[in-house]
Amino acid sequence: MKNPSIFVPIILSGGTGSRLWPVSREMHPKPFVKLADGQSLLQKVFLRAHYLPNVTEIITITNKEYYFKSKMEYEKNVWHEILPHSFLLEPCARNTAPAIALAVLRILAIHGPDAVLLILPADHLIENQDAFLQACQQAFSLAKINKIVTLGILPASLETGFGYIECGDSLGEGYQVAAFIEKPTAELAEMYLQSKKYLWNAGMFCCKAGVMFQELKQHAPDLLQAAELCWERSQKNNTDFIELDEASFALLPTISIDYAVMEKSQEVAVIAAHFDWQDIGSWEAYKKLHQADSNGNTILGDAILIDSQDNFIHSEDRMIASIGINNLAIVDTPDALLITQRGRTQDVRQIVQKLKENAHESYLTHRTVTRPWGSYAVLETSAFYKIKRIVVKPQHSLSLQLHQYRSEHWVVVEGMANVINGEQEYVLKTNESTFVPMKTPHRLSNPLDSDLIIIEVQTGSYLGEDDITRLEDVYGRMKE
Repeated sequence: MKNPSIFVPIILSGGTGSRLWPVSREMHPKPFVKLADGQSLLQKVFLRAHYLPNVTEIITITNKEYYFKSKMEYEKNVWHEILPHSFLLEPCARNTAPAIALAVLRILAIHGPDAVLLILPADHLIENQDAFLQACQQAFSLAKINKIVTLGILPASLETGFGYIECGDSLGEGYQVAAFIEKPTAELAEMYLQSKKYLWNAGMFCCKAGVMFQELKQHAPDLLQAAELCWERSQKNNTDFIELDEASFALLPTISIDYAVMEKSQEVAVIAAHFDWQDIGSWEAYKKLHQADSNGNTILGDAILIDSQDNFIHSEDRMIASIGINNLAIVDTPDALLITQRGRTQDVRQIVQKLKENAHESYLTHRTVTRPWGSYAVLETSAFYKIKRIVVKPQHSLSLQLHQYRSEHWVVVEGMANVINGEQEYVLKTNESTFVPMKTPHRLSNPLDSDLIIIEVQTGSYLGEDDITRLEDVYGRMKE
């Protein structure tokens, strides 16, 4: 970028990625899905933003339930402490327009109307950082003359699952947008591919904060007014995050920025980006990231396939064996197994909807759940008992809490635990245990520099995770 005064990448990390179930869950959405190199999509977009020149700060907009998980993803990057970054935490999903409106208000309040923002979805994969930088430089030049500049992708294949942008008059660095087009038929997509006038809509764009504010004011005044009310009522006394006011946020409409502004504005331009871009929106798209064997099978994990061709196998733990299967996608996790024809992977969201309707936990969480203090895995459960493996990170502790409907037995299997149990405080070493009665305040802490691992057996009339009354919490979760 050429001497920008203020430049702020904004990472949109929302959505559930339901078509990547069972790896993606509502509490473990697509941005947290790991790729072959071990990095998540969220880590990759954070690094992509960090490597841009002259960045002032990075803002991530995400659900409040993902805050600690997102922070832990960023902390895996060696650069996370070098560049300022903060979070806007949403209480619920309201699509991209409300998120962007609130980000604009945040930037206006801190940096003023000439600050340039770059919107980056967290669930996209971009391979070529140099080409991405070049596209951002082109977009920045047009943004400085008060354009809203979207990054279009030159189509590499016939795609009916993407939206398209029609290029209009040339603007030197890019084009005036002639039209935004919804997901087309195969015949139209073929015509767009041959035409060279149509680009994939990647959902990335660059503009001044003041320009977006004026376009929201003109084209979505009710949304902007509701966003201003939410911003006014939100607490802003934390340097790491702003938790958006729940009651006023709920009044915001659920609408995308394309519908609210981009399709109505006369100030939208597009540049033709030349980097390798992929929206990993299904298991078929995920499969294309990996090399197939001589039989066309793509295998991630342990599998033995006999007389089987053109399959996608993803196994986290168990061995998968098959005989005589073709063109299937099989995705196995510890608590759920997906089997589908490869041509139907876009329909996996229908499975997720059925699971939600049936209140089945596998739509919501994995068997192993991340917490700011560590993680827990449910090993076995029934109506009146649940067995967990709890891992507490070094120098971390759970909240001081109590439960109304369950008691707990703890056995230390590795490490040492500091325990508060009612009025008592004591130490548990490996192979030692304790009992915590229901309605008794208790806390588990790890004083060592290695993991603490315990087995917890819960018994009671109700074993839901919402039966927690927090009395003290170092992670700021007292309102939950």
